[in-house]
Amino acid sequence: MSEFPYTSGATVLTGAASGIGDALARGLALRGVDLAVIDKNAEGLAALAADLRAKYPRLNISTHAVDLSDADQIAALPEAVKSQHRRVSMLINNAGVALGGAFQDVSLADFEFVMDVNFWATIRMTKAFLPDLLEAAPAQLVNLSSLFGIIGVPGQAAYSSSKFGVRGFSEALRPELAHQGVKVLQVHPGGIKTNIANAARIGENVRREQVGDVRSSCNKLLTMEPRVAAEQILAAVAAGKNRLVITKEAKFLDVIARLMPSNYGSTIGKLMAQKSGISAEKLIV
Repeated sequence: MSEFPYTSGATVLTGAASGIGDALARGLALRGVDLAVIDKNAEGLAALAADLRAKYPRLNISTHAVDLSDADQIAALPEAVKSQHRRVSMLINNAGVALGGAFQDVSLADFEFVMDVNFWATIRMTKAFLPDLLEAAPAQLVNLSSLFGIIGVPGQAAYSSSKFGVRGFSEALRPELAHQGVKVLQVHPGGIKTNIANAARIGENVRREQVGDVRSSCNKLLTMEPRVAAEQILAAVAAGKNRLVITKEAKFLDVIARLMPSNYGSTIGKLMAQKSGISAEKLIV
């Protein structure tokens, strides 16, 4: 394995206790990167850290159980991280949550929760750690958007709004930081086999009898192992890329959205029906 950049400082990684975050933590540890791993799931973090410390005893791995919907907890993170790491050379904003249901069936409180974790936590984490990245430059910021930050999908108004926001933030920030030695990589994963569908909140007015079938159908759309996605992300970091779309279906829909920006919906519906066995309309729940 060729030498990985940004090993001179720690990587701060959110959503590290499961899914892509867990796989990123393991991939970074393999590459000799010190880690400050963050998640709301303290047990999951502890298990991850124990495993990595056993395998890589020379690495400095700190755990931080934080609710990323809480701005005050995020504000306290830099001091906590820097008490255990000399410098921070990479920040990966990976944590995310989902909300199922048509817009009219979800509460504003649930919508705000998704925005807090997916969008505002990305903004707040970047604001909190940007001074450290600038000090460590050359440094790296990685923001995970989504395929749903490229296309809008029925039943995912909150999730798409948050991920379009992450995309816009990343694209605007990249040229601002380029001359200061901080690269910005935006990542748009497609269907990755994580627990996001099972863990998703469901709108308060959604018909409960359909929830189980819809979760099962959504899980059929998740085809790529997190480890594979994580390796693609780390390879993109090493190559200095600005943008990464993951899974062949996501790459196809990325092209379709650019070629047919006003009427890509029918293509999305057909692909979702083919992969999951359920129509896009029914996925709205």
